Amino acid sequence: MKINDHAPIARYIADEQRYESMPYRRCGNSGLSLPVLSLGLWHNFGQYDSFANARHILREGFDIGITHFDLANNYGPPYGAAEETLGRIMAHDLASYRDELIISTKAGYDMWPGPYGVGGSRKYLVSSLNQSLKRMNLDYVDIFYHHTPDPDTPLEETISALDMLVRQGKALYVGLSNYSPEQTRQALDIFNQLGTPCLIHQARYSMFDRHVEEGLLDTLGQAGVGMIAFSPLSQGLLTEKYLNGIPQGSRADNQRSYLDASLVERYQPKIQALADIANQRGQSLAQMALAWLLVDERVSSVLIGASSSGQLRENVAAVNCLAFSDAEKEQILKILDKE
Repeated sequence: MKINDHAPIARYIADEQRYESMPYRRCGNSGLSLPVLSLGLWHNFGQYDSFANARHILREGFDIGITHFDLANNYGPPYGAAEETLGRIMAHDLASYRDELIISTKAGYDMWPGPYGVGGSRKYLVSSLNQSLKRMNLDYVDIFYHHTPDPDTPLEETISALDMLVRQGKALYVGLSNYSPEQTRQALDIFNQLGTPCLIHQARYSMFDRHVEEGLLDTLGQAGVGMIAFSPLSQGLLTEKYLNGIPQGSRADNQRSYLDASLVERYQPKIQALADIANQRGQSLAQMALAWLLVDERVSSVLIGASSSGQLRENVAAVNCLAFSDAEKEQILKILDKE
């Protein structure tokens, strides 16, 4: 039974149906479980995009077991717009489901003009979270991250601010994002001294960007901290979009700095070889790329984006085939490691 997009959401399916098809994993050594695929509210959730489409994507995601929505203070555009969109959807549809949702947001990158709208100071982090809660119409977030290290603020100040926000009840858990292994170890030491555990670390991770395998995953695993991967499809490289070149109107065709034509050309032989394996597995390349990251049990969840509910469902179908044979693992690693 489908919900009516013009009416508030109803409990039209039994809870056990919603959750039975989505695997969940413990986040590090905590008691919190996350869906193996979480939904990032960045692109397609700003003021310049369709609110009706954003609403449909969120409702569809929740209906198929995605209980974790990930945001940041400056997601949009403009800054703050994604949080405002979530706030409207919470009010329309999801308020009665608040206890079934994990909502996370972040602060660290620039948010407003002047010296107090960026970084890792107590002033910025506290002010930013207060603003985020208002935009989302929430009393608390489940996870609040420091979005990026700030070399101009003592790490003790940043971590103590996160600790304070947990003690104030504005965040249930706290996390880090984009910290190096050494920075992470230093932060974890301070968390331990304060008595507030770090729940999770959010880092870029994909088949084509494996830097977390060079120390960060080991650091997190040893400390019992979960990890959630963002940009798992490498800005679209790990999809069929670039299988036969650069299609007109794509990101690479528009020459955006984060995905230029030379990058597509460099990776195209690997894209084609990986797509062949995915086809043999009965998956799309995107589905296999998502499943591949979950082979490592230290990865608690993988963040996916979506421009439509159809695309969301297609990517979520990755959970139907998460296992890899030893032969497949060997083939894939040979492709990834080839220069």
